[in-house]
Amino acid sequence: MLVSTAENKLIYVMHMRINTPYVIALLAAACSPSVLGADLTGRVVLKGTPKPEITIDMAADPRCAALHTQKITTRHYVVGANNGLANVLVFVKSGAEKKDYPMPAETPLLDQVGCEYTPYVMGVRANQKFLIKNSDPTLHNVHATPKAGGGNAEFNFAQPVKGMTTEKSFAAPEVAIRFKCDVHPWMFAYVGVFDHPFFAVTDKDGNFKISGLPDGKYTIEAWHQRTHRAEAGQVKEINVAGNTQVEFTIDAAP
Repeated sequence: MLVSTAENKLIYVMHMRINTPYVIALLAAACSPSVLGADLTGRVVLKGTPKPEITIDMAADPRCAALHTQKITTRHYVVGANNGLANVLVFVKSGAEKKDYPMPAETPLLDQVGCEYTPYVMGVRANQKFLIKNSDPTLHNVHATPKAGGGNAEFNFAQPVKGMTTEKSFAAPEVAIRFKCDVHPWMFAYVGVFDHPFFAVTDKDGNFKISGLPDGKYTIEAWHQRTHRAEAGQVKEINVAGNTQVEFTIDAAP
C-alpha cells in the first residue's frame, strides 16, 4: 500500500510526540551525577603569613640567568585572590573503589622552562607514562627521589640538549615524589602518584575540581609541600551525593 507524503509526516509527528519525553528522560538519567559521577569542587586557603620567598640567584649558570628579565623567587607559598593557595594536591585518600580505572588519553608533561620545573606540583596515575622535557638551552639533571621502600624506583639522568624528552612512570601510589636538579640546586617539583583518577592540583586562586566521583563516603586529603612536607596533609570526611563542595584551610609553616 502506498503511503502519501502527508501520512508519512503525520506518522513521524505522532512518533515524536509519543517517544520524545521518554527519550529525554532516558538521556537525563544516563547523564545524571549518580551515573556519570559527581563533581567535587572547592577551595584551599592559606591561614597566616608565610615567610617571604627567597630570591633565586642563577648567576652560576649564565644561560639560566639570560632567560629572565625579572627576579625569580622560590614558590613555597603561591597565594592568589582571597588567600587562595595554589599548588595543593587534593585527592581521595580512602573510599575509592579498588579497580582498574581507564588511563587518561593525554600524556602528562613535566617540563623544564627557564631553569624551573613546570608545573611545580602535578599528579599522575600509577604506571601511567609521563614525559619529562628540557625546554632550556642548557644541561639539566632530572633526579626523582621517592621514599625508600615505597615501591617506586629512584632515577637520575641528564638532559643536555634543548628539546629532549624522556618517558617515565611510577609503579606505586605516593604523595609526593620530589624532583630536583643536581646541576641547578634551586630546581624542585613534586609529583603525586595515585591508583585512581580522583585527584587535582589547586589553581592560582586555590580552586580545584575532581570529576566523576561516585556517590559515597570518602576521606579527602589536601597536601601542601611546604606545610606538610613528609607528613600527611589535612583530611576531611565527606559524603558525596551528587555534586559536592569541600573547603580546606592550611596553616603557613612557621
